[in-house]
Parts: sequence; structure tokens; C-alpha cells
Amino acid sequence: MAAVRAAVLPAVGAPLEIAGIELPQPGPGQVRVRLAAAGVCHSDLSLSNGTMRVPVPAVLGHEGAGTVVAVGEGVAHLQPGAPVVLNWAPSCGSCHACTLGEVWLCANALNGSGEVYAHRADGTELYPGLNVAAFAEETVVPAACALPAPDGIPLTDAALLGCAVLTGYGAVHNAARVQPGETVAVFGVGGVGLAALQSARIAGAAQLIAVDVSPEKEELARAAGATDYLLATDTTPREIRALTGKQGVDVAVECVGRAVTIRAAWESTRRGGRTTVVGIGGKDQQVTFNALELFHWGRTLAGCVYGNCDPARDLPVLADHVRTGRFDLGALVTERIQLEGIPGAFENMVAGRGGRALVVF
Repeated sequence: MAAVRAAVLPAVGAPLEIAGIELPQPGPGQVRVRLAAAGVCHSDLSLSNGTMRVPVPAVLGHEGAGTVVAVGEGVAHLQPGAPVVLNWAPSCGSCHACTLGEVWLCANALNGSGEVYAHRADGTELYPGLNVAAFAEETVVPAACALPAPDGIPLTDAALLGCAVLTGYGAVHNAARVQPGETVAVFGVGGVGLAALQSARIAGAAQLIAVDVSPEKEELARAAGATDYLLATDTTPREIRALTGKQGVDVAVECVGRAVTIRAAWESTRRGGRTTVVGIGGKDQQVTFNALELFHWGRTLAGCVYGNCDPARDLPVLADHVRTGRFDLGALVTERIQLEGIPGAFENMVAGRGGRALVVF
């Protein structure tokens, strides 16, 4: 057993506890990873407050990178010392979605979240939130959850590739399929929204409108490529149409997960436009449309899971954008913290402050 520090969620809705936990040695098909950094994602907040379900007590954190320190029997493609990016949604390769090539919808991707992976000092069983339990100094994961880290990118930066960047990049390139010259609006300028803005710029968007509730985020948005910045109000769709020759944008990317924001994003697109919903909302967030407007506007509204990404395919593409300077990972991070700072990062998310908080070990 290895004793490490972790941020433990004792129960849904309870405060996180920084505590020592005991990790077993990796079993067959597993690896133990020492974390270099872990991003604090809105999905972690959604798990902690019950918007998304997770077995508890659990160690959350699903966006991370680190170094392999031990491997279990049968693991041949990774060795101790190998730098890796954690993949919280490994595809099984055999379910219906996987056979269709839609690995981001794998029916078995989160099976590991329901299996005990560690214990507290008193013997209490712990579950890995979204498979990888990255809010800890070390973790033990299936080998499929550890992807070789791209060369030339510091591990502390590479952590962001595991969720925020893959999700934002994929929402633009895989789900919305933004084309050069199109106009794009991104709702929500957090970590994923900032990644989506940079990705839309890479895709060649002619006009890039960022929308958020916080005036302090304008500088972040413009640095990521936004040509215009709007504070979210009841009149946002009208303002976006005014900025686009009264037409609306070709594509809206919603990174908030609230009914009012989804509706606003949809109304902001032109006739025949496309809205991609990335934000994860609760069951209480009901979005309504009438039959006539659906017919008249001819718009498309689609969900997006993990950026519709295949990490093995998309990670090398993203790494090339990072190495050539087209994508700036550091621009997503507005706060570098330790484990004790995670509750404060959650509070900032709720208040709409900042971009990505990064736990650096």
C-alpha cells in the first residue's frame, strides 16, 4: 500500500476533506501514476453537488497528467517513468457506440467509477470519480486510462488536454464542424469556453463572439481570439444578430449547461444555424421550443459529449497545435493551487470568476 494525500468527497453535497488515503499496488492491467497537475473542472463541481451521480465517498478529479511509477501484470505499453495524460472515458471498443466509431458515447466508459480503488486510513472504501481520481498525489487506474503524454509539452500544462481542451476543441471541430469564414458565438468563458474560443480561431472563424456574465473575463476572451465580447442579458440574442448583419451566427457553442443559456445560444444562430451544447445541466433545466419556430428557423441543436473526441486520435493533433503556438494552454489557467484550494475553485465557478484552476503537485 502507498499512503498519499487526496481531496475526498465524503458524501454528496458535503465539503471536501483533505486526507491521507491508501492506494494498493497496481493489479493486472493497471498502472499507478504520480500526478504532476490536475485541472478543476465544472464536472467535478457537478459530481460534488449531485447534479451528476457518483458513488461516495470518492476522490474526484478527472483532468490530469503525471508519471507512471508502477505497472501491473500484463501492461506492456507503459513503463515506470513514462509521462501520461489521464483519459477519464476509455472506450471498450465493443459496445454498439464503439462499433459505430462513436467512442465518446461508449456504454462502458465509466464502469470503473463504480469500483473501489482505494481506502481511507480507517478502512473506508473509496471510489474514483470519473475513473481516474486525479485530486490526489497519486492514483491507480486501468492502463486504458493512461495515454502517452505528447512530447515537448510540460506535464503541468498537458493535464489540461485530458478534458477542457479535448472538450472545447472537439465541440468546435468534431461536433459543430466550424468552417473557415463562419461566425461563432461561445457562451461561457471558463476553461472549456476558452478552449472553444482558441479552437474556433484555429478553425478560421471570421467573427468570434464571447458571452459571459462577468465583465472581468473580457480580457481572457479576447486573448483567446474573441473579436467581440458581450455580457449575458435577456437581449443577448438580439445583440448578436446586430453584430452579424441581423442574421445571427452560423454556430453557437454553449458551455454553461443552463436552460436560459441554451435557449439564448439557439436564438443567436442564423436561420439554418447550428448550436452545440457542451455544458452539463441538471434535470431541472428544461428547455422549450414550439413546433412552428422549429420549422421556421431550421436550426440544429445537438449535445456534445467529451467534444465528440477519440482521445487517441485527437490528442496528437492538439499537441501539434500546442507545440507550434497555435494553441496556448497556459492562457486557460487563471489560478494555480494546491489540494486545499479546490473548494475555493468551486466557489469561483459558482460565482463565474476566472478560467481554469490548476492543482499543481
